[in-house]
Amino acid sequence: MKPCILVIDDERNTREGLSEALADDYQILLAEDAKHGLDLLKKHHVDMVLTDLRMPGMDGMEFTKMVSSWDDAPLIIMLTAYGSVQTAMEAMKVGAYDYLTKPVNLATLDEMLHRGMETLAQRRQTTADNDAMGDIIGESKTMQAIKDAIRQVADTRTTVLLTGESGTGKEVFAQAIHRLSSRAAHPFVAVHCAALNENLLESELFGHERGAFTGAVERAIGRFESADGGTLFLDEIGEITLSTQVKLLRVLETRSFERVGGKETIQTDVRIVAATNRDLKAMVAAGTFREDLFFRLNVVNIVLPPLRERKEDIPLLLNHYLKRASTDNGKPVREFSAEAIEVLTSYAWPGNIRELRNCVESMVVFARGGILTLGDIPQNIRQELSRQFDPDAPQEPAAPAEVLDIKANEKNLILQALAECHGNRSQAAQKLKISRRTLHRKLNEYGL
Repeated sequence: MKPCILVIDDERNTREGLSEALADDYQILLAEDAKHGLDLLKKHHVDMVLTDLRMPGMDGMEFTKMVSSWDDAPLIIMLTAYGSVQTAMEAMKVGAYDYLTKPVNLATLDEMLHRGMETLAQRRQTTADNDAMGDIIGESKTMQAIKDAIRQVADTRTTVLLTGESGTGKEVFAQAIHRLSSRAAHPFVAVHCAALNENLLESELFGHERGAFTGAVERAIGRFESADGGTLFLDEIGEITLSTQVKLLRVLETRSFERVGGKETIQTDVRIVAATNRDLKAMVAAGTFREDLFFRLNVVNIVLPPLRERKEDIPLLLNHYLKRASTDNGKPVREFSAEAIEVLTSYAWPGNIRELRNCVESMVVFARGGILTLGDIPQNIRQELSRQFDPDAPQEPAAPAEVLDIKANEKNLILQALAECHGNRSQAAQKLKISRRTLHRKLNEYGL
């Protein structure tokens, strides 16, 4: 379909002349004033607007200020008399893409429109990329490299294997690969392999015919058929049995299968993204995972790092899930205190993003104010941090800070005192019977 251009000018000859000159390459809409132009913008998808600067009623400057603030706004080129060039340049400051003086040079206009369409394409690609990556939070070098890899492989047919610890968000990355691909308009279907026994998994993947087994009262369509044209995400692929592995390998090699209990061979066009938190190479060596299937799945391997290896991303994740939890639970919690972020960033997060997300939601639910402080951090995390910094610290909940020997359990005391004082360092120092300056030195010393 041709790109659409809206021409707004109160001079009929200008409107119709531009329409005639551009009609071969563009769909043209015409408006005699800004009000009519706004009406057309609300009814049609318009890529670019050519608007006169001086018009009765709303002028081109006011029109540009209004329209350029819209989401997915069209690019606006200002048409102006030579004496109004300074005003046209002012219009560019409030959102106009460029300007042309009248009478319009058609060769210059043609070049400007082509450049504008390239700018629009880049802008829309960036928007689509941001939308697809919206749930992937992180700006560390590791995460930037993973995002680059996802962009490269997304619009291919290549099978992708996502590996990493439990809770690293493998399904989120699989969805990003799907949304960035040309398959985005087709289904994304997820199968969590560990949740199903062998017979149920085969039926889920390939479907079954009526009477194929006890309880199969009618034909059922499997996930490979449901995902046709789209992406099939096989989570926890390391949990499937050897017999199911054989059948899955055949589908990957031939792009065909039969339903359980059926004889009809069904062709499928599905892109496979698989994920596991297990060491498939070790499983191959142990004989519990087929080597040929491993090689089929491991065409592109993207390794997702645990949170403890990208600590610089933890503040971003904390704030992202804080906004989500506050909205979902109707709680007006605005932010974390600096001390709370420092402590939570130092935590190892063995459950990775899943644990962090649940922790933030719990903190929001029980919050009594608009700011989450050290006192809002769950007790189990505070205790784990005490063990993290001092392996000899007591495993049971610590006694009140006033009665503990600071030399025997200094790190634990500092964390507990700060928590009890809701992050107030002066009060915590007073509680510990040390100066504020000493407390700061200790915080730096222990990485708190």
